[in-house]
Amino acid sequence: MTERSGQAGDGAGGSVPTTPVCYRHPGRETYIRCTRCDRPICPECMREASVGHQCPECVNEGRRGVRPARTAFGGGAAGRHGYVTKTLIALNVLVMLLSIASARSGTAVAGGSGLGGLLGSSTPLTDWGAVLGYASYVNFGPVHGVAAGEWYRLVIAMFLHYGLVHLLLNMWALWVLGRTLEAVLGPLRFLALYLIAGLGGNVAVYLFSAPNHPAVGASTAIFGLFAAIFVIMRRLGRDTSAIVPILVINLIFTFTVPGISIAGHLGGLVTGAVMALVLAYAPRMRRTVFQAAGGAIILVALLGLVVVRTAMLTG
Repeated sequence: MTERSGQAGDGAGGSVPTTPVCYRHPGRETYIRCTRCDRPICPECMREASVGHQCPECVNEGRRGVRPARTAFGGGAAGRHGYVTKTLIALNVLVMLLSIASARSGTAVAGGSGLGGLLGSSTPLTDWGAVLGYASYVNFGPVHGVAAGEWYRLVIAMFLHYGLVHLLLNMWALWVLGRTLEAVLGPLRFLALYLIAGLGGNVAVYLFSAPNHPAVGASTAIFGLFAAIFVIMRRLGRDTSAIVPILVINLIFTFTVPGISIAGHLGGLVTGAVMALVLAYAPRMRRTVFQAAGGAIILVALLGLVVVRTAMLTG
């Protein structure tokens, strides 16, 4: 009897040739293999690679092994989308709307005494959240202010404004400066810079302004961003000639226009510059640890100044 090679479907002995099928879709024949794991893959599972194609599992495994992109100062690359800047602007606008609603008066938008009546008047919300050292209500009511334990004012005040003009000026500056700094520093570092600069400005108001003189506005943080962008651009070796005139104009504006908190602007400027130095000049090795420690030291120093000032006002 003559023997012959078996074929698929017959019962004869011998090797039966098989057609490779996709390991993820067993019903699909394929002759393409993953260049990484050598498993057969169908066109639906093929992923372009530098050489040939890879399967989805190998692509995902490769992504886990790739370090995420970082900025020059260690921040996340997501900062180029400006999410933190947009969120801060939205938060300021929301608080402005709440402030207007609390007043139930058109003077909350404009018609106050500042800038020839362009600024708005105070509202119940600004009265509640403004930086205020030590004061009492009319007719010798309860004592209130930061010295009376209302430390929240040092943070809340940087999100409050006297009218739409006040808000728009600060939000325009935040939009211009914030997107650039967030892209360079990354979202978390930029947020830390903004909040610490704003806090530093409000602490300066508490230290150097009259105890019964309220102050609100995001300009404490904005002036910190002005200082920071100068420091950061210098660290990157970029031209800063366009920044200096704008900063000088804002400083002239600060010292010449009545009703503006000089202490708040200068305090934010100095605090923002110090925080930017920490972020920009942290050593490459253990950069994140150094930046976090530097920010913590600044924060503790500011809180220490608040404690000292409170003791002076209440002692």
